Amino acid sequence: MTETTEKINEQKTSSDNIPKDSYVKLAMRNMVRKGGTSLKHFFLTTVGLVGLLIGLAYLTRP
Repeated sequence: MTETTEKINEQKTSSDNIPKDSYVKLAMRNMVRKGGTSLKHFFLTTVGLVGLLIGLAYLTRP
C-alpha cells in the first residue's frame, strides 16, 4: 500500500467511530431552528384539542 492509501484508510476508520446524531437530537435541533413555526403548531393543536373536548362535552350534556 502507498502512504496516501494508508492515510485515507485511517481517515475512514476514524470517521466511522463518530456516532450518528440520534433522532431526538436532530428533532431538537430542527425545532430550535424553526422555533416560531413549532410553537405556532403546538398552540394551534392545543387550542383545537381543548375546543374539541369542550364541544363534545357541550353536545353530550344531559
